[in-house]
Amino acid sequence: MMKTLLLNPPSFEGFDGGASSRWPATREIESYWYPVWLAYPAAMISESRLLDAPPHGISPQETIEIAMDYDFVVLFTSTPGFLSDVHLAELMKAAKPSLKIAFVGPHVTTLPEESLMASEAIDFVTHKEFDYSVTEFADGKPLEEIKGVSFRKNGQIVHTERRPQIENLDALPWATPIYHRDLDVTRYNVPFLLHPYISFYTTRGCPAKCTFCLWPQTFDGHAWRQRSVDDVAKEVEQALKLFPDIKEIFFDDDTFTVGKQRVLALCEKFKPLNFTWSCTSRVHVDLETLQAMKAAGCRLFIVGFESGNPQILKNIKKGATVEQGRTFMKNCKKAGIVVHGDFIIGLPGETQETIEETLKFAKELDCETIQVSIAHAYPGTELYTYVKDNNYLRSDVEMTDETGHQLPHFEYPGLSRGEMMKAVEYFYDKYYFRPRIVVRIVKNAIFDAQERHRLYKEAKEYLSLRAKRKQFVTSQK
Repeated sequence: MMKTLLLNPPSFEGFDGGASSRWPATREIESYWYPVWLAYPAAMISESRLLDAPPHGISPQETIEIAMDYDFVVLFTSTPGFLSDVHLAELMKAAKPSLKIAFVGPHVTTLPEESLMASEAIDFVTHKEFDYSVTEFADGKPLEEIKGVSFRKNGQIVHTERRPQIENLDALPWATPIYHRDLDVTRYNVPFLLHPYISFYTTRGCPAKCTFCLWPQTFDGHAWRQRSVDDVAKEVEQALKLFPDIKEIFFDDDTFTVGKQRVLALCEKFKPLNFTWSCTSRVHVDLETLQAMKAAGCRLFIVGFESGNPQILKNIKKGATVEQGRTFMKNCKKAGIVVHGDFIIGLPGETQETIEETLKFAKELDCETIQVSIAHAYPGTELYTYVKDNNYLRSDVEMTDETGHQLPHFEYPGLSRGEMMKAVEYFYDKYYFRPRIVVRIVKNAIFDAQERHRLYKEAKEYLSLRAKRKQFVTSQK
């Protein structure tokens, strides 16, 4: 077995855009999500280490030095961070020519040939789920015999047979013991989750067809595969013992709430464990299920409302309506579950008028917290094909700035890149600087010292990014 380093690289300073991040970019407020995808092969390869560089403050040079103790590096890359990751791989190879390096993740899944052509430092790339592919290589299996990989041979790029999706998720090891072995959980923070927290998956794949969503279209598929209820409950039970100081478990599935009966069965298993948890959700969950989830310890949902314009929701194949969003939010409030709502500026059909419509919708929903993102079209998604085919994609601009923060990389005839950026700040201002929201925030801070400290830190980070966005808007005029 090759000594293996599973690496979430320091693509940008403070960047957490890969190895399970739903949004491959640096966030407005410093946030770090767990590298769940890398944890599974880390548990399967006996001589391994999971190195999550960004939250642990590990520099590129330190990463190179650590890699020198290993035979094989599995690097989870992203579209924004790819060129930086290639440079890091080249430096690792220069320091240790015998080192084998595999790139994994949605970007290389979608663009295997282009990725391999970018640098000879990359020995091979994987297609979609890579748990068994990299484990087999670490175990000494020749690349020609490993399903789901691409590599160079005699000047040609070879693609092996596609590897079927993993159906038996219970056969995979648990992620949380690897967190305990290799990670400092106090380094992981998400503004709307309780700190410290941990997160892992109970399913893979998402049946929804949202045209902008990276993961189901490029990586883990639309086929919804489940771990057994017993397996999930047992990992929760062990995690609570391994991490007695955590305040919350977040189930970071593409959509946790698919399948009412499974959710209810999980709730029955969770009740006696007496812990606080949060999860992802769509707006189709009924009041009965919401009440059962609350009774079992559920505190918060992350929900992608995206837009308040009905036609835009149809354009992106959201499979949900504005009215369903309203009903869901009312029921969440009845059940006592808070919601972090996600909204996107710049989806197909967006205009200044639809932005106002979405802002009005967001105010009506009155989520506890919100995220306003700029639409990004990642290779392999329907959104990418749409903006490219309609000549909206700007090939002359980057999708992030030099620190990994989002920049618009396409624009419409009636909505420029500068107007999209300006709309994000406008949206936040109009949403958060309402008397009732200010009172809610201040009230929480008064009674919670940790909340006061968090708000102060986040305010400084947000104002710094806001200044950078204003510079971008000015430069576009």
